[in-house]
Amino acid sequence: MTKRIALATGALYQAMSHLQGEVKKASANAGLDVKLIELVKMRASQINGCAYCLDMHAAEAVAAGESPRRLYVLEGWRETDLFTEQERAALAYTEAMTLISDHKDVPEDVYAEAVRVFTEDQYRALAWCIVAINTWNRLMVTSHAELPERAE
Repeated sequence: MTKRIALATGALYQAMSHLQGEVKKASANAGLDVKLIELVKMRASQINGCAYCLDMHAAEAVAAGESPRRLYVLEGWRETDLFTEQERAALAYTEAMTLISDHKDVPEDVYAEAVRVFTEDQYRALAWCIVAINTWNRLMVTSHAELPERAE
């Protein structure tokens, strides 16, 4: 893979990191489960093909108590009953926002389910989480970010 200019540096990177910190606080303040947030980050990163973020969020999900089995089948979440109603709504919302160019909107049924199972504050925090992870994915994929060393 061609080495590219790193984008994870400088004042704009620091601003993005600050935004991520605010998104994390908003998610916690809204009462969103950390494991749900990690599933959202994983699903968006799968769609965007971001190995760097997949590596990071798989490790963070497991550290938060997520089951490796659920991570293994995450791409096929619709085909299993391993995910809760709230997680399913969050994953559908994540896919709709991540693939917004496909339909130019979040479909009404996806929106309706999300607002049914989340409070307004949770919905807003979830949306910002999806916006942030999609931004991180684009930065890391574009710059060919290398995976950090990890014990296997």
